[in-house]
Parts: sequence; C-alpha cells; structure tokens
Amino acid sequence: MQTNLADFIKGTREGDEAEAILRACVHCGFCTATCPTYQLLGDELDGPRGRIYLIKQVLEGAEPTRKTQIHLDRCLTCRNCETTCPSGVKYGRLADIGRRVVEERVSRPLSERITRTVLKESLPREWLFKPAFKAGQLVRPLLSKNLQDKLPPTPAAGVWPTRTHARKMLVLEGCVQPSMGPNINSSTARVLDAVGVQLMVAPKAGCCGALRFHMNDQEGGLDDMRRNIDAWWPYVDQVEAIVMNASGCGVTVKEYGHLLAHDSAYAAKAERISALTRDLSEIMPEFETELGARLKGKITKRVAYHPPCTLQHGQQIRGKVEGVLRAAGVDVVLCADSHLCCGSAGTYSVLQPELSHALRDQKLANLRATGAEEIVSANIGCLTHLQSGTDTPVTHWIELIDRALAH
Repeated sequence: MQTNLADFIKGTREGDEAEAILRACVHCGFCTATCPTYQLLGDELDGPRGRIYLIKQVLEGAEPTRKTQIHLDRCLTCRNCETTCPSGVKYGRLADIGRRVVEERVSRPLSERITRTVLKESLPREWLFKPAFKAGQLVRPLLSKNLQDKLPPTPAAGVWPTRTHARKMLVLEGCVQPSMGPNINSSTARVLDAVGVQLMVAPKAGCCGALRFHMNDQEGGLDDMRRNIDAWWPYVDQVEAIVMNASGCGVTVKEYGHLLAHDSAYAAKAERISALTRDLSEIMPEFETELGARLKGKITKRVAYHPPCTLQHGQQIRGKVEGVLRAAGVDVVLCADSHLCCGSAGTYSVLQPELSHALRDQKLANLRATGAEEIVSANIGCLTHLQSGTDTPVTHWIELIDRALAH
C-alpha cells in the first residue's frame, strides 16, 4: 500500500514502523472474513482493512473525527487478522499507533473520559483494585447486571507450596487476577511443585502494562513495563523462565523488547525479559508423560477449551493446552469457530458491552454444542466474561490439573 506520511510523524520511530506496516498491506480483504466485529456489523470500517485505511488517512494528515475514533474503539485487538493475513501485516501495532494519534486529536465525551480514567488508574493497581473489588462484591445485588458480571464470587486460593527445588521459575501474579481468580496462581505453583519446579514471585512486579498501553496511555504502560523489569532483574540469573498464566499478560511481556527498544536504559534488559518469558502452555509439555501417569482416569468429564486470542493470535501458540490435557487423560474439545474472540478483550467488555455480549453469547452457544461439562481457558478476562453468561463452570486449565493431582 503506497503511503505519504504527514510531517508530524514522518521520520519518527512510530512513523517508520507504521509506514512499514502499511506498505506490507495489499488490501486483499482476507482479514475481513475472520474479524469478529465485521461479522457482527457488516461495515467495512469495522474490519481490519477499513481501519487500516482510516489510520493511513490520519497518518497522512487527514483530520480524524469522532467517527474515526468510534471505529477504532470497536476493534477488539484480537489480532485474528494477523493470523489470517498472507502478507504478515502487524495490525496490532498499527492500531496502537493510530489510536494514540486519534486520542490526542479527538475529544471524548465526558462520561467516556471518566470511565476510561477510572479503568486505567484503578485496574493496574492491585492495592486500589482489591478493596474496590471486595466492596463491589458486598453490594453486588444492588448493581446493574453488567457490573455484577464483573464481580463474580472469589474462589479460595488454597496453599502455596513451600518446598524448594533446584529448578526455579518466576510468575507474574498480575493486577486483577489475584483478586478475581487467586486460585490460578496458587494452582500453577502447586502443579509445578508437583513436577519439581519452584515458582517464585517478585514482590514489586505488577500489571504487565497492557491495560494502560492499549487505552492510549502508552507512557503509563511503558512505566509499568519498566517497573516489572526492575522487579524481575535480580532474579534473571536464578530462574529458567518467567511464567505467564494469563495470556493477555504474556503477549505483552514478550513484546517488551520491541516496545522499549528506544529506551537506552531498558532496551537490553527488556530483550532479556522477553526472551525468558513463556506461557504456561509452553512449560507444561515437558511434563506430559509424568502427568499422564499420575492422572490417568482421574478426569472423566468432557471439557471444552476456549483458546484466548492473546494466545492463539497474539503469541501464535496453538495446540499446546489441548496436548497437555489430552496427555493427562482429559477428553478435551474445541468448539466451532474457536478462532473467534469471546468478546472480553481487556476493558472492551466494559467499554463496548453490546458488542462484547453478542460475541460472548455466540461463543457460549458454540461451547454448549460440544456437550462439555466444564469450560477451560487461559486468560482471566476470558474466564470471567464467559462465566457471566453461563452456569457451566469456567476455569483456568491449570486448575483442572491441580484438582486432579489433589485426589
């Protein structure tokens, strides 16, 4: 795609990156067929190709409008289009660049500004989110259905193992996960402990940076990334990997090296951190034989696995969770259209509830059709969002293994 960037961005780091991405696009439209919002709305500007045109126009000097902003806001950043694209267009990065420019030039309605500020200032800070979450649970019956969906009952975390092992790994506890799904981190620690790996936590690590970065507070997001690097750096020579059990965090931490490449103080460290980062599903295949021997016949129910977009499209990891579960004797299935987003997408389910719920209900209908007794996934946002629309238990896949090991 031929481009002619405006002076305000031409020759800058972001401008050069955007130009390379735009030039890779041959506007074939293959991406449109797998875009969830285009499938729902049928508007070219609510598909990747249309949004690329909108961003191109803005970067070439056209003045963005509220309409431009709305079409970009409706994008889930699921990156399904990246999986589909035959030209390797890095749409997610282009969307971040375009959204930031539009955010600077188009004023939002006051109600949106308030909502977005509350989300990006509270969710990444566990010390602020945790008491707010608990307070919300206390008055849950008085709240709207949409807010009730975000305040599910909290399962008990269980005991964190205390044994030491020669093999050690770090885990990112996350920002909302310790409050909304505390058992996910402790289950991960218990399962790894059972196979001889000690899971460690760096006390000062927190939000991965994705939340603020993707809400156009990119400097705030980069600050979160720098804080994590500082927290993890004393451990990097002691651990084999930095484990991510929330795929939304994993896809971001794996991009630290790219996102901080311009920062001379952090560029090399960020590259090292990204290289050490592994999704939990990349760690566990090593232990498939052992798990199979220990869990044979223990999990008899049919399980449906929902692969998060941040895992299958963002990290391009497919088949590993299913492989681990099958090795453990689980009857695990994927639903129809398993490549499509469930509608969670970070803060999307709060900011775009109608589209989000439509996608959730489509996904749950397909999951129900599998006849599964339990749904598992690999990201706290997907788990919470899906559970809000069904009575079928929705859990993290590592919790399934943890429960079986305990019996």
